[in-house]
Amino acid sequence: MAVEVCAKAATGAPDVLGDCPFTQRVLLTLEEKKVPYQVHLIDVTNKPKWFLEVNPEGKVPVIKFDDKWIPDSDVITLLLEEKYPHPSLAPNPHFSSVGSKIFSAFVSFLKSKDANDGTEQALLDELKALDEHLKSHGPYICGEKVTAFDMSLAPKLYHLEVALGHFKSWSVPDNLTHVCNYMKLLFNRESFEKTKAAKEYVVAGWAPKVNA
Repeated sequence: MAVEVCAKAATGAPDVLGDCPFTQRVLLTLEEKKVPYQVHLIDVTNKPKWFLEVNPEGKVPVIKFDDKWIPDSDVITLLLEEKYPHPSLAPNPHFSSVGSKIFSAFVSFLKSKDANDGTEQALLDELKALDEHLKSHGPYICGEKVTAFDMSLAPKLYHLEVALGHFKSWSVPDNLTHVCNYMKLLFNRESFEKTKAAKEYVVAGWAPKVNA
């Protein structure tokens, strides 16, 4: 039986998968584990009544386990690992902080209106730290095998690449060769191709925050 997942629909296109990186993390996990699933696309500007009844907080993603809807991508991915242990995506817990500040640093830089406020440097520092880690332990965060940490970071790096490319004509510096290689490896995975939002929807999703 297919697992049911509620995912954000694209901005202005309610029948197309949207740009939520946390939803993509869950879908990536399902794809990598070859778990059959069915997606319910949720227009987050006009949430259906049934969705709010099963999930009063109204956040995506949520997944249905044993007739219960469960929110939060952290909780969901742990449950998937428990319920479908093969192939294992269990990571090395020692590396849990690797790359964990990249997304917030990216958002600060993306929203920044002042070129001298240090947000670009803060993002570069986080990417350099990731590059150093991958140099010693790569090509993935925990070595040769892709794990839950990569499933979490991949969608965030995709948003970083698309949104900063569009709004700031900025890209990850070429001298961070291990990060550039890591992004290529992740984005070329079949699971990633199948679950990513189209670039225009990533841009549309960030536009209100950039222009705020």
